[in-house]
Amino acid sequence: MNKKIGLIAGGGDFPLMFAREAKNLGYDLFVAGLKGITPKEIEQYAAATDYFRLGQISGPINFFKKAGVDKALMAGKVTHVSIFGGIMPDLRAAKLLFTLKDRKANSLLSALAGELQKDGIELINSATFLEHLLPAPGLLAGPKPGKEAMENITFGWKAAKTIADLDIGLTVVLRHSMVLAVEAMEGTDECIKRAGAVLRAGGSATDKLLPDMAVVKVARSKQDMRFDLPVIGTATLESMREAGAGVLAIEAGKTLILDKTAFLALASKLGLSVVSIDPASII
Repeated sequence: MNKKIGLIAGGGDFPLMFAREAKNLGYDLFVAGLKGITPKEIEQYAAATDYFRLGQISGPINFFKKAGVDKALMAGKVTHVSIFGGIMPDLRAAKLLFTLKDRKANSLLSALAGELQKDGIELINSATFLEHLLPAPGLLAGPKPGKEAMENITFGWKAAKTIADLDIGLTVVLRHSMVLAVEAMEGTDECIKRAGAVLRAGGSATDKLLPDMAVVKVARSKQDMRFDLPVIGTATLESMREAGAGVLAIEAGKTLILDKTAFLALASKLGLSVVSIDPASII
Protein backbone atom coordinates (compact mmCIF):
# COMPACT_ATOMS: atom_id res chain seq x y z
CA MET A 1 0.00 0.00 0.00
CA ASN A 2 1.28 3.46 -0.96
CA LYS A 3 1.52 5.43 2.29
CA LYS A 4 2.27 8.66 0.45
CA ILE A 5 -0.41 11.29 0.12
CA GLY A 6 -0.45 14.80 -1.29
CA LEU A 7 -2.16 17.88 0.07
CA ILE A 8 -3.00 21.06 -1.80
CA ALA A 9 -3.21 23.34 1.21
CA GLY A 10 -5.05 26.62 1.53
CA GLY A 11 -5.36 28.71 4.67
CA GLY A 12 -6.89 28.17 8.08
CA ASP A 13 -7.06 25.20 10.44
CA PHE A 14 -8.49 22.62 8.03
CA PRO A 15 -5.20 21.70 6.28
CA LEU A 16 -3.39 21.63 9.63
CA MET A 17 -5.92 19.18 11.09
CA PHE A 18 -5.65 16.91 8.07
CA ALA A 19 -1.84 17.06 8.09
CA ARG A 20 -1.68 16.19 11.78
CA GLU A 21 -4.04 13.25 11.31
CA ALA A 22 -2.14 11.97 8.26
CA LYS A 23 1.13 12.01 10.18
CA ASN A 24 -0.48 10.27 13.17
CA LEU A 25 -1.68 7.53 10.82
CA GLY A 26 1.82 6.98 9.48
CA TYR A 27 1.47 8.64 6.08
CA ASP A 28 4.25 10.51 4.33
CA LEU A 29 2.59 13.81 3.53
CA PHE A 30 3.72 16.01 0.64
CA VAL A 31 2.28 19.50 0.87
CA ALA A 32 1.82 21.80 -2.09
CA GLY A 33 1.23 25.09 -0.31
CA LEU A 34 0.11 28.47 -1.60
CA LYS A 35 2.47 31.38 -1.08
CA GLY A 36 1.14 33.79 1.52
CA ILE A 37 -1.88 31.60 2.28
CA THR A 38 -0.84 28.21 3.66
CA PRO A 39 0.18 28.31 7.35
CA LYS A 40 3.89 27.58 7.81
CA GLU A 41 3.09 25.34 10.81
CA ILE A 42 2.07 22.65 8.35
CA GLU A 43 5.72 21.88 7.63
CA GLN A 44 6.12 20.06 10.94
CA TYR A 45 3.72 17.34 9.74
CA ALA A 46 5.05 16.99 6.19
CA ALA A 47 7.73 14.81 4.63
CA ALA A 48 8.26 17.69 2.20
CA THR A 49 6.62 21.05 1.52
CA ASP A 50 6.87 23.37 -1.44
CA TYR A 51 5.04 26.63 -2.11
CA PHE A 52 3.49 27.82 -5.33
CA ARG A 53 1.66 30.87 -6.58
CA LEU A 54 -2.12 30.72 -6.79
CA GLY A 55 -2.85 29.62 -10.33
CA GLN A 56 0.15 27.38 -10.89
CA ILE A 57 -0.66 23.82 -11.98
CA SER A 58 2.51 22.37 -13.48
CA GLY A 59 4.63 23.01 -10.38
CA PRO A 60 2.41 21.20 -7.85
CA ILE A 61 1.81 18.28 -10.24
CA ASN A 62 5.54 17.85 -10.87
CA PHE A 63 6.15 18.09 -7.10
CA PHE A 64 3.70 15.26 -6.44
CA LYS A 65 4.96 13.09 -9.31
CA LYS A 66 8.57 13.43 -8.18
CA ALA A 67 7.50 12.34 -4.67
CA GLY A 68 5.65 9.30 -6.00
CA VAL A 69 2.24 10.62 -4.91
CA ASP A 70 -0.76 9.18 -6.73
CA LYS A 71 -3.52 10.46 -4.39
CA ALA A 72 -4.02 14.02 -3.15
CA LEU A 73 -6.70 16.15 -1.59
CA MET A 74 -7.56 19.81 -1.17
CA ALA A 75 -8.10 21.46 2.18
CA GLY A 76 -8.21 25.03 3.42
CA LYS A 77 -9.51 28.43 2.49
CA VAL A 78 -8.59 30.47 -0.53
CA THR A 79 -10.34 33.83 -0.58
CA HIS A 80 -12.66 33.81 -3.58
CA VAL A 81 -11.92 37.45 -4.36
CA SER A 82 -8.36 36.36 -5.19
CA ILE A 83 -9.72 35.39 -8.57
CA PHE A 84 -9.89 39.08 -9.50
CA GLY A 85 -6.20 39.72 -8.98
CA GLY A 86 -4.47 37.00 -7.01
CA ILE A 87 -4.16 34.33 -9.70
CA MET A 88 -0.89 34.22 -11.63
CA PRO A 89 -1.43 31.30 -14.02
CA ASP A 90 1.37 29.29 -15.55
CA LEU A 91 1.07 28.21 -19.19
CA ARG A 92 -0.90 25.06 -18.33
CA ALA A 93 -3.32 26.99 -16.13
CA ALA A 94 -3.72 29.74 -18.72
CA LYS A 95 -4.71 27.18 -21.35
CA LEU A 96 -7.14 25.60 -18.90
CA LEU A 97 -8.75 28.91 -17.95
CA PHE A 98 -9.31 29.62 -21.63
CA THR A 99 -11.50 26.51 -21.93
CA LEU A 100 -13.76 27.28 -18.94
CA LYS A 101 -17.24 28.70 -19.38
CA ASP A 102 -16.91 30.62 -16.10
CA ARG A 103 -14.59 31.08 -13.13
CA LYS A 104 -16.87 29.88 -10.38
CA ALA A 105 -15.19 27.88 -7.63
CA ASN A 106 -16.68 24.56 -8.73
CA SER A 107 -15.66 25.10 -12.34
CA LEU A 108 -12.07 25.93 -11.42
CA LEU A 109 -11.71 23.07 -8.95
CA SER A 110 -13.30 20.50 -11.25
CA ALA A 111 -10.91 21.53 -14.00
CA LEU A 112 -7.94 21.22 -11.63
CA ALA A 113 -9.08 17.72 -10.64
CA GLY A 114 -9.12 16.82 -14.31
CA GLU A 115 -5.58 18.07 -14.81
CA LEU A 116 -4.33 16.06 -11.84
CA GLN A 117 -6.01 12.95 -13.21
CA LYS A 118 -4.25 13.37 -16.55
CA ASP A 119 -0.96 12.91 -14.69
CA GLY A 120 -2.11 9.91 -12.69
CA ILE A 121 -2.95 11.78 -9.48
CA GLU A 122 -6.39 11.05 -8.07
CA LEU A 123 -8.08 13.86 -6.15
CA ILE A 124 -9.83 12.25 -3.17
CA ASN A 125 -12.49 13.16 -0.60
CA SER A 126 -11.52 16.27 1.38
CA ALA A 127 -12.86 14.67 4.56
CA THR A 128 -10.36 11.78 4.33
CA PHE A 129 -9.08 10.89 7.84
CA LEU A 130 -11.53 13.45 9.28
CA GLU A 131 -14.82 11.59 8.85
CA HIS A 132 -15.37 11.80 12.62
CA LEU A 133 -15.81 15.56 12.20
CA LEU A 134 -18.88 15.09 9.97
CA PRO A 135 -21.86 15.20 12.36
CA ALA A 136 -24.82 12.83 12.42
CA PRO A 137 -28.33 14.35 12.49
CA GLY A 138 -29.56 15.77 15.76
CA LEU A 139 -29.06 18.48 18.33
CA LEU A 140 -25.32 18.98 18.85
CA ALA A 141 -25.23 21.76 21.43
CA GLY A 142 -27.40 24.20 23.34
CA PRO A 143 -31.17 24.29 23.80
CA LYS A 144 -33.52 22.70 21.31
CA PRO A 145 -34.59 25.31 18.71
CA GLY A 146 -38.16 26.53 19.17
CA LYS A 147 -40.99 26.49 16.65
CA GLU A 148 -40.12 29.84 15.03
CA ALA A 149 -36.46 28.92 14.78
CA MET A 150 -37.37 25.66 13.03
CA GLU A 151 -39.60 27.57 10.62
CA ASN A 152 -36.62 29.82 9.86
CA ILE A 153 -34.43 26.77 9.32
CA THR A 154 -36.94 25.13 6.96
CA PHE A 155 -37.32 28.28 4.86
CA GLY A 156 -33.62 29.09 5.07
CA TRP A 157 -32.69 25.58 3.98
CA LYS A 158 -34.50 26.00 0.68
CA ALA A 159 -32.98 29.45 0.14
CA ALA A 160 -29.47 28.24 0.99
CA LYS A 161 -29.77 25.23 -1.32
CA THR A 162 -30.81 27.53 -4.15
CA ILE A 163 -27.80 29.83 -3.81
CA ALA A 164 -25.49 26.87 -3.21
CA ASP A 165 -26.58 25.20 -6.43
CA LEU A 166 -25.96 28.48 -8.27
CA ASP A 167 -22.43 28.46 -6.77
CA ILE A 168 -23.04 31.78 -5.02
CA GLY A 169 -22.55 30.73 -1.40
CA LEU A 170 -23.63 28.15 1.16
CA THR A 171 -25.12 30.24 3.97
CA VAL A 172 -28.14 32.41 4.70
CA VAL A 173 -29.11 34.21 7.91
CA LEU A 174 -32.78 34.69 8.77
CA ARG A 175 -35.21 36.09 11.30
CA HIS A 176 -39.00 35.86 11.11
CA SER A 177 -38.54 33.88 7.87
CA MET A 178 -36.92 36.92 6.28
CA VAL A 179 -33.44 36.63 4.84
CA LEU A 180 -31.10 39.15 6.45
CA ALA A 181 -27.95 38.15 4.60
CA VAL A 182 -26.82 35.80 1.85
CA GLU A 183 -23.25 34.54 1.64
CA ALA A 184 -21.29 35.50 -1.44
CA MET A 185 -17.52 35.85 -1.84
CA GLU A 186 -16.94 37.25 1.65
CA GLY A 187 -17.49 33.87 3.35
CA THR A 188 -19.75 32.56 6.10
CA ASP A 189 -18.41 34.53 9.06
CA GLU A 190 -18.62 37.88 7.30
CA CYS A 191 -22.11 37.03 6.06
CA ILE A 192 -23.21 36.43 9.66
CA LYS A 193 -21.67 39.71 10.82
CA ARG A 194 -23.41 41.55 7.98
CA ALA A 195 -26.75 40.16 9.15
CA GLY A 196 -26.04 41.61 12.58
CA ALA A 197 -25.24 44.97 10.99
CA VAL A 198 -28.60 44.88 9.18
CA LEU A 199 -30.39 44.36 12.50
CA ARG A 200 -28.47 47.18 14.17
CA ALA A 201 -29.24 49.52 11.29
CA GLY A 202 -32.93 48.71 11.68
CA GLY A 203 -32.89 49.29 15.42
CA SER A 204 -33.55 45.63 16.26
CA ALA A 205 -30.15 44.86 17.76
CA THR A 206 -29.90 43.38 21.21
CA ASP A 207 -27.07 42.44 23.53
CA LYS A 208 -28.66 39.01 23.94
CA LEU A 209 -28.78 36.10 21.52
CA LEU A 210 -31.96 35.96 19.48
CA PRO A 211 -33.40 32.43 19.57
CA ASP A 212 -35.40 33.16 16.41
CA MET A 213 -32.38 34.32 14.39
CA ALA A 214 -30.91 31.36 12.50
CA VAL A 215 -27.78 30.75 10.47
CA VAL A 216 -28.32 27.99 7.91
CA LYS A 217 -25.33 26.46 6.12
CA VAL A 218 -25.76 23.68 3.56
CA ALA A 219 -23.87 21.65 1.00
CA ARG A 220 -24.68 21.76 -2.69
CA SER A 221 -27.38 19.35 -3.84
CA LYS A 222 -24.70 17.52 -5.83
CA GLN A 223 -21.80 18.27 -3.49
CA ASP A 224 -18.47 17.06 -4.80
CA MET A 225 -16.81 15.78 -1.63
CA ARG A 226 -13.38 16.35 -3.16
CA PHE A 227 -13.48 20.10 -2.70
CA ASP A 228 -15.18 23.16 -1.22
CA LEU A 229 -16.94 21.29 1.57
CA PRO A 230 -18.98 23.32 4.07
CA VAL A 231 -16.67 23.98 7.02
CA ILE A 232 -17.42 25.62 10.37
CA GLY A 233 -15.30 26.33 13.42
CA THR A 234 -15.19 28.39 16.58
CA ALA A 235 -14.84 31.60 14.54
CA THR A 236 -18.35 30.92 13.19
CA LEU A 237 -19.70 30.86 16.75
CA GLU A 238 -17.91 34.09 17.61
CA SER A 239 -19.47 35.73 14.55
CA MET A 240 -22.88 34.52 15.67
CA ARG A 241 -22.38 35.97 19.13
CA GLU A 242 -21.38 39.30 17.60
CA ALA A 243 -24.43 39.31 15.32
CA GLY A 244 -26.89 38.03 17.94
CA ALA A 245 -27.82 34.85 16.06
CA GLY A 246 -28.89 32.12 18.48
CA VAL A 247 -29.26 29.11 16.18
CA LEU A 248 -26.96 27.38 13.72
CA ALA A 249 -28.26 24.67 11.37
CA ILE A 250 -25.81 22.63 9.30
CA GLU A 251 -26.13 19.69 6.93
CA ALA A 252 -25.51 16.29 8.50
CA GLY A 253 -22.75 14.17 7.00
CA LYS A 254 -21.45 16.91 4.70
CA THR A 255 -20.27 19.69 7.03
CA LEU A 256 -16.86 19.53 8.67
CA ILE A 257 -16.70 20.85 12.23
CA LEU A 258 -13.11 21.88 12.84
CA ASP A 259 -11.81 21.13 16.35
CA LYS A 260 -15.19 19.60 17.11
CA THR A 261 -14.70 19.22 20.86
CA ALA A 262 -13.73 22.87 21.35
CA PHE A 263 -16.48 23.96 18.96
CA LEU A 264 -19.26 22.19 20.86
CA ALA A 265 -17.88 23.32 24.22
CA LEU A 266 -17.91 26.95 23.10
CA ALA A 267 -21.40 26.65 21.62
CA SER A 268 -22.69 25.31 24.93
CA LYS A 269 -20.87 28.03 26.88
CA LEU A 270 -22.38 30.76 24.72
CA GLY A 271 -25.86 29.23 24.84
CA LEU A 272 -25.99 28.74 21.09
CA SER A 273 -28.17 26.02 19.57
CA VAL A 274 -26.37 23.92 16.97
CA VAL A 275 -28.46 21.41 15.07
CA SER A 276 -27.36 18.96 12.36
CA ILE A 277 -30.10 18.45 9.79
CA ASP A 278 -30.88 15.41 7.66
CA PRO A 279 -31.97 16.91 4.29
CA ALA A 280 -34.70 14.27 4.02
CA SER A 281 -36.40 15.81 7.05
CA ILE A 282 -36.68 19.17 5.28
CA ILE A 283 -37.82 18.12 1.82
